[in-house]
Amino acid sequence: LSKFALETVFNPKTTLWKLSYDGRNKEPVSLPIKFPLLLAQGAEGIAVGLSSKILPHNFNELIDASIAHLRGEEFKLYPDFQTGGLIDVSKYNDGSRGGMVKVRAKIGKIDNKTLVITEIPFGHTTGSLIDSVIKANDKGKIKIRKVDDNTAKDVEILIHLAPGVSSDKTIDALYAFTDCEKSIYLNCCVVEDNKPRFMSVSEVLRHSADQTLSPLRRELEIQKSELLESLFYASLEQIFIEERIYKEHKFETSKTMNEVVAFVDSKLESFKKDFIREVKRDDILRLLEIKMQRILKFNKDKADELIQKIRAEIAEINSEMVRVTIEWFKHLKAKYGKDFPRKTEIKSFDTIVAAKVVDANEKLYIDRKGGFIGTDLKKAEFVQNCSDLDDVIVFFRDGKYRIVHIADKVFVGKGIIHLQVFKRNDRRTIYNAVYRDGEKGPYYIKRFNVVSITRDRDYDLTQGKPNSRV
Repeated sequence: LSKFALETVFNPKTTLWKLSYDGRNKEPVSLPIKFPLLLAQGAEGIAVGLSSKILPHNFNELIDASIAHLRGEEFKLYPDFQTGGLIDVSKYNDGSRGGMVKVRAKIGKIDNKTLVITEIPFGHTTGSLIDSVIKANDKGKIKIRKVDDNTAKDVEILIHLAPGVSSDKTIDALYAFTDCEKSIYLNCCVVEDNKPRFMSVSEVLRHSADQTLSPLRRELEIQKSELLESLFYASLEQIFIEERIYKEHKFETSKTMNEVVAFVDSKLESFKKDFIREVKRDDILRLLEIKMQRILKFNKDKADELIQKIRAEIAEINSEMVRVTIEWFKHLKAKYGKDFPRKTEIKSFDTIVAAKVVDANEKLYIDRKGGFIGTDLKKAEFVQNCSDLDDVIVFFRDGKYRIVHIADKVFVGKGIIHLQVFKRNDRRTIYNAVYRDGEKGPYYIKRFNVVSITRDRDYDLTQGKPNSRV
């Protein structure tokens, strides 16, 4: 174990041991950890209905949050990764089920022809990230010349752009089409009291902080219980003497000790609500053993002073338990905190629309006779360049029009009069059409735009009369 582990995870005096498989040695059943290691390292596992995904958090921030909890203050925790990068925590949801974060590589520009990745997203290596960049280039999503991996102690991946390619647009495309940006969905499922439970990161932190330094807490609890017992008996003795229960004539007439105990118990009934625990038979027998000499020397002021002293010691222990734990966390931060600066920058990400940054890596063709359109009709009529994320608007001779998604080959119907790549919410593209209203109706000229319509649903630019014709 490391020095940190020996200090926080292992204590031979408080560890529960069992025999090893051959009975020759002892091994721990579990380790009495005094630090929120689960949140520091993160965890991931899969089970039916109980999968868990907990992200790692920053060492110093975990300690600060633990101290804040013990002081009764609010705190917030966000993930931090050794690989650095950027993180958007707007939907983190305190790490509980249904939460999500977006992580990004840190990409900079050396010049207009060269990009550099200096930090990678959580869950990836430089190799896996480079593979995703090469695949995106092979599919025509981005245009690059080559990738150089100069990673040594620090990450340095150089991406050399193709001539005439925008560096800003390529950065957006890297986030849209490669592993430079990934969404991570969270599910904080832990085992508590031998049962699975869905919790938030804050709940796990509070639980961990309360469990920290359990050996010291146990010692203080033992001391506290002894003081409470002293307080209980001191109060009981004071009432027994001040109320002169010992002088009641009932003692003389009682035939058995049980009757005496029952009588004293009845006299104490009105005071029981103020006692810290139930008055038992042994407590009453102990009262009956008080010698008369002690009763005669009883001093109320001294008795009150003793009770107040015990109460003060109990109050000090209550505050001591919290103070000791806080000092423990401060000690850990002072000793190890300098080695754990935050590496992942928290930032709000702008949404990148993939269709706006993808290159026109395909060609759109039309087979008018067969009624097909697509990117795999090489011998058909060329329409325009497009990308495999585009939609196409198709107008027909009978006035119908619809939006279809680009494909290798798709049948849309015969009678196509016009088609082109469709951009949603585009108010600048104006269509001008002349149509006959019905079989023998008047002719109209219509000027219009198409801003947003449902894909694969027919619309009509005419007034809808049968046999209308564009």
